[in-house]
Amino acid sequence: MSANTFGHSRRGLKKTHKATIAGVAALGAAALTLSLVPGNGSTETEPQALSGTQKVAWSYNANSTQAKALAASLNEQQTALGLKAQQEAKAKANLAAQAKAAAEAKAAKAKAVAQAQAKAQAAAKAKAQAAAKKRAAEKAAANRSVTRTPVFANNLDGWIREALFIMDKHDIPGTYAGIHRNIIRESSGNPRAINNWDINAINGIPSKGLLQVIQPTFERYHVKGTKFDLYDPVANIVAACNYAADRYGSMDNVNSAY
Repeated sequence: MSANTFGHSRRGLKKTHKATIAGVAALGAAALTLSLVPGNGSTETEPQALSGTQKVAWSYNANSTQAKALAASLNEQQTALGLKAQQEAKAKANLAAQAKAAAEAKAAKAKAVAQAQAKAQAAAKAKAQAAAKKRAAEKAAANRSVTRTPVFANNLDGWIREALFIMDKHDIPGTYAGIHRNIIRESSGNPRAINNWDINAINGIPSKGLLQVIQPTFERYHVKGTKFDLYDPVANIVAACNYAADRYGSMDNVNSAY
């Protein structure tokens, strides 16, 4: 092979052509015949023995069937590798998205649990505060009640005033004058007075106390908070006024036996 032919072959090579035959290593001592046809002619080499240090002269035709097949094979391999890399990247992205979604779901669940716990704690705290406030109000009201409850004298004036104090709480009408007038007429102010001669006495239910009340009337019109004793002066006045309010509108409207 002449130097011009070798030189022409080397100048005809491109970078991709070199990569295509880069896998050719040093040949052994066997004889090798290499025949490549360039685009403008042909070159043949005679068989000759090659040693391990000898070089092989060659020429290359990029338009040959073999070169095109090799290039197509490389392109297919590169395409396959690219698709595989894309699939791996997509799978990796999917796994990352799934992990992110799971983490977000877990965080949302933890947040919901925390919010529910906070809401329950707030409700329990509010309930406890309301209960404490109610107890405090009840205690304050009880203290005010104890503080404001007057002390009444143990006499006719005190009995009437205490009866009016209780009647006011139960919306039972009546005045001091009206109560006092009827007490004087009925019993002269004697809380132990009893009538043993009228029709009620004949029927076995005599009138008793300051306002001469019979037992059935007392039991029906007794007001809670007073003694359940017909002879008790305050209980007698309050029950009698409760009865008079039901029948006459008020004890003030009573001016005779009732």
